[in-house]
Amino acid sequence: MSRQAMLALLREHAGEFLSGEQVSEQLGLSRTAIWKSVDALRREGYEIEARTGLGYRLLRSPDALTEQEIRGFLGPTALVGRGLHCFDEIDSTNTCAKKLALAGAADGTVVTANCQTAGRGRMERSFQSPRDKGIYLTALLRPPLPPERLLPVTALGAVAVARAVERVCGVRPGIKWTNDLVLNGKKLCGILTEMSLEGESGRLQYLVMGIGLNVLQTADDFSPEVAAVATSLAQEVGRPLSRPQLAAAEIEQLDALYAALLSGGTGAYLEAYRRDCVTLGHEIQVVRADGSREHALALDVDDQFGLVVRRDSGETAVIRSGEASVRGMYGYAE
Repeated sequence: MSRQAMLALLREHAGEFLSGEQVSEQLGLSRTAIWKSVDALRREGYEIEARTGLGYRLLRSPDALTEQEIRGFLGPTALVGRGLHCFDEIDSTNTCAKKLALAGAADGTVVTANCQTAGRGRMERSFQSPRDKGIYLTALLRPPLPPERLLPVTALGAVAVARAVERVCGVRPGIKWTNDLVLNGKKLCGILTEMSLEGESGRLQYLVMGIGLNVLQTADDFSPEVAAVATSLAQEVGRPLSRPQLAAAEIEQLDALYAALLSGGTGAYLEAYRRDCVTLGHEIQVVRADGSREHALALDVDDQFGLVVRRDSGETAVIRSGEASVRGMYGYAE
């Protein structure tokens, strides 16, 4: 606890020296306890300058997805992020969140990981999650809503993450229907939502929304086939980025989204989704769960975030499941 209090005080006086006497007065710590706290913080990656006659000054914080680093950037939230579980390495944040849900974890609990060994995407794909590079984050939600009201939640989540990226990085990703964020035609982020329903009543027990955001990766951090279709924020904006700051922004935007979902006020999210959807106006290949494919033209997104398409026959249809590969994106050329 003294370590956390010391860090909070150094952050509060960023750029300033704090004398041992000032720290002792404000935190009630002995000189020995102060030194032990500083030593512990240094071992965790914090760069703290100590000068005789001046005291201590925080120079640099580690780019680590720890609770203390994320909370250092996180503002007040109503529900999402009040419970925060941070892991250095884990198999999957979604898998962990589901286990926590079954153990009774509260609505709004968030799981983050610095590295995933078995990250998952849609349609049973793996999601590459290299150490110290991305943000792998899952929110556990227990909305008192019927399952049919929650069908658009993945698309809503895409808007929330795009807003977080824009706020921190100054760039607005596009959205490839239904769940990918893209920059310059390459995948930046994927979202996987999973729900658990009671067998008899069909009532929602919980849902988990998992978000994998590429932040610091270079092309060498991806396998060759993934490097051809994926990018990271660092590759696109060309400047240093803070993963804890981005994670905090994601949590805040997910909290705002959850409030809108509970109140039924998601109209602004639909408007933003339509504006940012890079699928619209393009030839696509609709890929269904059984592997079958058909060509179509993407026309619009309906009020439930279904993709309105015109088939080669001229018939208009709405796609609500499967995947839409955009011609000229992710290597789709036919």
